[in-house]
Amino acid sequence: MKGVKITFWVSTSLIGLFIIPGVFFLNAPLAKEGMRHLDLPLWFHWELGILKAIGALVLLLPFAGNRIKEWAYFGLFLDVLSAFYALAWTDGMQGSTFFPLVIFALLAISYWSHHKLNKVFK
Repeated sequence: MKGVKITFWVSTSLIGLFIIPGVFFLNAPLAKEGMRHLDLPLWFHWELGILKAIGALVLLLPFAGNRIKEWAYFGLFLDVLSAFYALAWTDGMQGSTFFPLVIFALLAISYWSHHKLNKVFK
């Protein structure tokens, strides 16, 4: 069980380290240009950035309920799969196109270990 706890906290902390700092750079020119490059509106950039940070915080907070964590996992899974699709559609299959799948893998490990800790997978 100790190994599962370590797996959960390492994978979830890495997710938090990738996602949460991004909320402080939403107004950066590079971030705005990335959304323009994908032909997405600027309001969506703000909405998505704030909601992703909230979702990552929910995953990191140990007192957040399981139901809200499920929604946070769902939202973040949807976000990274959509990011992969948008990058593949716009730029084709390049190396940077696959970075959202790295986050997807971390989310999957975190999700699995979260459920293993809560005895959902028996």
